[in-house]
Amino acid sequence: MSITSAMYSAMSGLTAQSKALASISSNIANSSTTGFKGTVTSFTSYINKTSTIDEQVGGVIASNSRSISRQGEIQSSATSTNMAVNGEGFFVVSGKSANGEVAFTRNGSFSADASGYLKNDEGNYLYGWKLTDSGTVAASNKTSTDSLEAINLTSIKGTPKATSTLGLEANLPSDAETGDSFTSDVELFDALGNSHSVTLTWEKTADNTWSLNASNPTKSSDATATTGTIAGFPLSISFNSDGSLASATQDDGSGTMVSVDPAKVSFSVGGWTTGATDSTVSLDLGTAAGTDGLTQYASGDDTPSIGDWTSTQNGYAPGTLTGTTIDTSGVVRATFDNGETRAIYQIPIATFANANGLDSDTGSTFTQTNESGQYQLRTAGDGKAGEIAAGSLESSTVELTDEFSRMITAQQAYSAASKVVTTAQDMLDTLIAMKR
Repeated sequence: MSITSAMYSAMSGLTAQSKALASISSNIANSSTTGFKGTVTSFTSYINKTSTIDEQVGGVIASNSRSISRQGEIQSSATSTNMAVNGEGFFVVSGKSANGEVAFTRNGSFSADASGYLKNDEGNYLYGWKLTDSGTVAASNKTSTDSLEAINLTSIKGTPKATSTLGLEANLPSDAETGDSFTSDVELFDALGNSHSVTLTWEKTADNTWSLNASNPTKSSDATATTGTIAGFPLSISFNSDGSLASATQDDGSGTMVSVDPAKVSFSVGGWTTGATDSTVSLDLGTAAGTDGLTQYASGDDTPSIGDWTSTQNGYAPGTLTGTTIDTSGVVRATFDNGETRAIYQIPIATFANANGLDSDTGSTFTQTNESGQYQLRTAGDGKAGEIAAGSLESSTVELTDEFSRMITAQQAYSAASKVVTTAQDMLDTLIAMKR
């Protein structure tokens, strides 16, 4: 091995250790970067040949690679739309626009921008499947990113819901006189979200027997303005001698009273003046022989009245978005000020046969390569995809103690290689001095 070969070999060592130091420097700088995957340096000897005459040592090649598949520690975050993947999967994002080419990331620092799109701190738009009103994936093809769209929270609008169930809980006073009547009001919503008031009239017709009738609905703001026509009344309600609900009969529309399950009475409202479609409402008076709905006990008052009055119905007017929640399966649910909660998106998780083969676009964003294999879109919780932790972030995989150890090693190796260069230089100077 000649002196020049020694110098060449030492220079390759200096270059390799410089590359290692660059990796260490990048790792340390990103030790607090969300979802950052640290790089490691591998050294390879590219010539090392020994014969009986000479030894040829060519030097070393350094290459940096990113440990993309390594899981970072999951830490809590105060932002509800921040997310972390506890598993091997990646979020699907686009870094150019809401409709750009997709990439993959573990950086879940998502929050809504001025346009309502969920973007992370690297400017990547989060993609998901838009769900139908029934909470299912609208796209039939869940294997391609073409079925995804950028998640936008401001595009979510509250929808009204017509009242379809009405539950009543009340105590009708057993100490009322036959012929006494009482009134109570209930609220109903039509399919367009308009609120209406219906007055219920309770009349005691005999011992343990009451009649229930209902007025046509009126505007909640104006009791004189009739807004529809109600059908299905009157009802006849009887009670057992212990005060529990016994049975109910209902006008079948022809004037004939027929027996009905008191928990499954129904009535209809047609001809809404608001233009809404006709409504059918299931009326729950309680369980026969039970006390979970209507009861008949003494009021204990000089002037009897209906007691413990409660009505519950499932309709509502259009609401305003008040917030979103994300569960472990990646379903994004919107909550509205009218009490409505609706599943609007599902966040997919992309997995790869060899995640370490992905190409780095940035420190925490990657693109697919031949080495990584084709992406697979999965729902969170499906196999190795992992679950989504909302209100959390994945920390950098960089361990500072490891990086300091690597730095010391690189520094010592660099110093040693530089010593070889200076020694070889001294030997060359000696050789030149011999000629003089």
